[in-house]
Amino acid sequence: MTVAAPTPSRLLLTVFWSLMLASVLAVSATAGEARPSLRDVPEIENPLFAVAVASEVADSCNHRLAPRTLKGLNQLYQIRSRANALGYSDSEIKAYIKSDQEKSRMRAKGERLLTQEGVKLDQPETFCAYGLAEIEKNSAIGVLLRAK
Repeated sequence: MTVAAPTPSRLLLTVFWSLMLASVLAVSATAGEARPSLRDVPEIENPLFAVAVASEVADSCNHRLAPRTLKGLNQLYQIRSRANALGYSDSEIKAYIKSDQEKSRMRAKGERLLTQEGVKLDQPETFCAYGLAEIEKNSAIGVLLRAK
């Protein structure tokens, strides 16, 4: 049995999770300071969601689209830095990214967006059309993709 090599977008996500876990700078929060969940911080949630959707689109249409890996990594570094600047600790970030509930929520959110945009989850060509349209619009998702 042979194991396929990871796709660039899967590699991007693996690198992201590794970076988030291994190299987040610790920022201690003041005792008693209440902060919203990272999911409720648009400047964290929105770009992270764009990276996740772009990764899924690139994986589903890998014959016509590819991820802009360096741009995606740069965006992930910026997300991490912003979370640090907002005072989120290593343990808070780790809990957020490792949470099965958050992963499921993000996947469901992505599937809702894609189906609203006409993507058929069982038809890869619809991912291609969506990705190409996002590239054309220069959207937050489109800037993370490139046509092959």
